[in-house]
Amino acid sequence: MIEMSKEILYEIAKEDGMILLDDMDDAIIGLASRSGQNTIVAYSIDKIIQILMASGMEYSKALEHYSFSIEGKYMGENTPIFIRLLT
Repeated sequence: MIEMSKEILYEIAKEDGMILLDDMDDAIIGLASRSGQNTIVAYSIDKIIQILMASGMEYSKALEHYSFSIEGKYMGENTPIFIRLLT
């Protein structure tokens, strides 16, 4: 398996026209693809919530903001995918 740093992944995403979320670079966990569709950026839901809380939001407000303003926002065929990892 080839290891990929976040910096390399970020540069690939920018170069290929993938949509990147402002101030959420630390929540990027990889790239996702499906047959016949563009490769898109994959974000960790839990890391997004943590970033929002670190900016001063309470958990419930961070979750609401994520649900409506991030996950619920369609940005075209390159819209990122959001993943909750199993522990």
